[in-house]
Amino acid sequence: MTARRARRDWLRRLLGLLAIVLIAWLAWEAAKWPNVRALATRPPATTAFIERYKARERAAGRTPHLEWRWVPSGAISVHLKRAVLVAEDIGFFRHHGFAPQNMREAMTEALEERKLPRGASTITQQLAKNLWLSPSRSPLRKAREAVLTWQLERTLSKRRILECYLNVVEFGPGVYGAEAASRRYFGKPAAELNEDEAARLAAGLPRPRAWHPGVSSPAYRRYAESIRHRTDRAELPARLLQ
Repeated sequence: MTARRARRDWLRRLLGLLAIVLIAWLAWEAAKWPNVRALATRPPATTAFIERYKARERAAGRTPHLEWRWVPSGAISVHLKRAVLVAEDIGFFRHHGFAPQNMREAMTEALEERKLPRGASTITQQLAKNLWLSPSRSPLRKAREAVLTWQLERTLSKRRILECYLNVVEFGPGVYGAEAASRRYFGKPAAELNEDEAARLAAGLPRPRAWHPGVSSPAYRRYAESIRHRTDRAELPARLLQ
């Protein structure tokens, strides 16, 4: 009985300690959890990916040269919105942040075009990652991404989510957002992008540091052309892209 009681006491102490650790961890997570609701009315001051770029440049002994300019949705070409949706998340207006079918579509597309499959994350998931998380694929990071994706979909309209994504996503080394990318590569505001220019920007999203309109990679050019053709055939709600 004494040995059994000692084991029970040890188990209770262990469970109590685990409970304390769990509560402390939850409190820590809650204290540093992003204010998703604030994104509905104002742009972020920075993003996790921008801060990571700056830290990487400083670590390499270079001064970060950041190009980033936030603009409203109406100042971004409809052609770019369509191209990005076709390239990254064609079902964006139909799902609620998560789309398991994206993986099947990505694999089918890869087999048909004989290339590596694109990412299957939705635009909402990518926005959560770009704003607040790391590129890590750890289960904990994915869990945070899932919760933030759910919050974004509950808090923001689809139009606002797309607007935020187009304003923060990386389009090249140190180039973030559609406006900075358009001015950097084409010398014009994002509102004036045509179909071909839009496809070239959208094609760089899977590998922005290697693929962008400033490079001549044959694979990148082929992918941009593929997006251009698919955009012509895509059926997307025009009123939500204004």
